[in-house]
Amino acid sequence: MIKGKNYINGRFIETKGETFEKKNPANTDEVLGVFPQSEEKDINEAVKAASKAFPDWRSLSRIRRGEYIDNLVQVLKREKEGLSALVSKEVGKAISEARAEVTEGIHMLQYVFGTVRMPMGDVVASEIAEKDSFMRRKPKGVVAVITPWNFPFAIPWWLMAPSVAEGNTVVFKPSKETSCIAHRLAECIQEVGFPPGVINIVYGSGERCGMFLVRHPETVVVLFTGSAEVGQEIRKVCAEYPEKMCACEMGGKNALIVLDDADMNLAVNGAVISAFKTSGQRCTAASRIIVHEKVKKEFEKRFVELSKRMRIGDPMDPNVFMGPVINESQLKKVLSYNDLAKKEGAEVLLEGGRLTGPEYGKGYFLSPFIYRKKHDHRSRVLTEEVFGPHVAVIPVKSLEEAIEVHNATEYGLVLSVITEDYRKAREIRDRCDYGLGYVNLPTIGAEVHLPFGGVKKSGTGLPSASTLIDVVTHRTAWTINYAREIKMAQGMKVEL
Repeated sequence: MIKGKNYINGRFIETKGETFEKKNPANTDEVLGVFPQSEEKDINEAVKAASKAFPDWRSLSRIRRGEYIDNLVQVLKREKEGLSALVSKEVGKAISEARAEVTEGIHMLQYVFGTVRMPMGDVVASEIAEKDSFMRRKPKGVVAVITPWNFPFAIPWWLMAPSVAEGNTVVFKPSKETSCIAHRLAECIQEVGFPPGVINIVYGSGERCGMFLVRHPETVVVLFTGSAEVGQEIRKVCAEYPEKMCACEMGGKNALIVLDDADMNLAVNGAVISAFKTSGQRCTAASRIIVHEKVKKEFEKRFVELSKRMRIGDPMDPNVFMGPVINESQLKKVLSYNDLAKKEGAEVLLEGGRLTGPEYGKGYFLSPFIYRKKHDHRSRVLTEEVFGPHVAVIPVKSLEEAIEVHNATEYGLVLSVITEDYRKAREIRDRCDYGLGYVNLPTIGAEVHLPFGGVKKSGTGLPSASTLIDVVTHRTAWTINYAREIKMAQGMKVEL
């Protein structure tokens, strides 16, 4: 069992006061760790350390900062199997998924390390021949990083790695549900020898810890991944401060579109992966399968049959496809949406519910719930994010209707279309609202060098390594005159 301590200014700090336990969602008899419920004084201490470390870290060579990241990669590679097992135990995701997540986090760090020797600005032409103009990037300062529980290894590095590489310092607050993996990250960061205060980690609830970090006057950037409701509150808070910038990725109501010419093997396998990987607890999971009526009957039959064969159980078992949901609250939420679908007139294709018996009795295990329902913009189950193994099959009569149904949600994160017609795929690409799009693939599987972020209620499209640099740095203009006299652009006269 891990006895967690806040990691501040390069040291693990013993704190007095309230604590909370983290249990294994597959076996609630197993306590994985005990952690401090951080308070205002702890946040102040962490921000103070980050603020103090910022001038020296910013002044360090960008390439030297990258070397710290490369050294971290080597440590994480060495610890990969142990980190993967901890992710699997703490989140409840299948061990193969946990390994993939750790690989993704390492890939992010490798990507960022690769950028430190790349240009960090541009030489820009001036109207005046005797002038040289440059665009440069400067770090902003202390960055607050707040992450969810479903990707406790990868998402922190999506946000922290570009921040520190560009010369910022960080205060990181993980989800309470995944404090164990954050503690292991702190141990790896300390082993690498990052200068004290560059990366600080504090534990606790969003209400008592996270929002105070957001409101702290010395956190100039807030990077958040989580629910739309919390993200919107963070955006409102940041708007109150003249310097504070935020980037929020806030979930989705994603769809897999199956057109009438679809390869059915790709459609069915893609639907199962999209809907049920990580027990549907991904912001990129598809909870809507929009299917052309011509292929609906075959698709439903095969989709339900394959879903019935899905192996659910101990996520550490390499043969398991789907583990438990994260906690009792999430389990009850999913069950409530299952009931709501029936009340809203859905036709159940595969009944889902809490699994019982010796293999499941001590965990939060759910079987998949699949139903058919015609689109209705008033339907809560078709428009609200569920975040569990709950999926609707929505029949449509045409490509045009598929596009209309896809866009009939407040979210806009991910879509996938299964089709053999590149012209139809282009229509989907150009007319649907999304941040990440796929053809003949599941809705999950983003790669670190591509943009990650949505539109509408899903966010602003900013929080990933390939675009995050625009949030954590200022673009600055620098112009030098080499003439012995002043010459102005736009033909402005300078005679007195």
